[in-house]
Amino acid sequence: MFRDRLAQEMRKADRGAGQYQGWLDYLRELTLPPQSIVVEISEGALQGGADPLLGRLAQCRMLGLQVALDHFGSGHASLAYLKRYDIDQVKIDPSLAQTLDGEGGELALYEAIVAMAHKLGLKVVAEGVETAVQRALLVDAGCDYAQGYMFGRPMTAQELEKLALR
Repeated sequence: MFRDRLAQEMRKADRGAGQYQGWLDYLRELTLPPQSIVVEISEGALQGGADPLLGRLAQCRMLGLQVALDHFGSGHASLAYLKRYDIDQVKIDPSLAQTLDGEGGELALYEAIVAMAHKLGLKVVAEGVETAVQRALLVDAGCDYAQGYMFGRPMTAQELEKLALR
């Protein structure tokens, strides 16, 4: 829910750095650093003149928020995006994990993406991880983080709070 709200806010007209102040105040109240929020941007949003979006991303970076390039490997993004835009993380598209079993070329793709991202100083998130085999292969490939049904299904904020309090 928070991620969806953030995505909606990022699409609204540019209102300056003050638009994020509420989030930063809330993080301070929780004694969390600004890096606790990761703004995700899709490859497609960067194509074809994304100047207003780039200004908002620069504001996020100045405030200490992290920026992730989402669904990497699924679109037509140039590898130059990885250096051109000030991002912290690459989130590999979940479609690559669907057939990741160690026997096909998907593992080689993950290894190449991880090596390239790490050389550029970026963290790597594998999306769509559903099995222990996929997780083990990604750990061996050097992937920094993973998300997917193996770790948890989508849940409401109340369900997350209940889980966290266990």
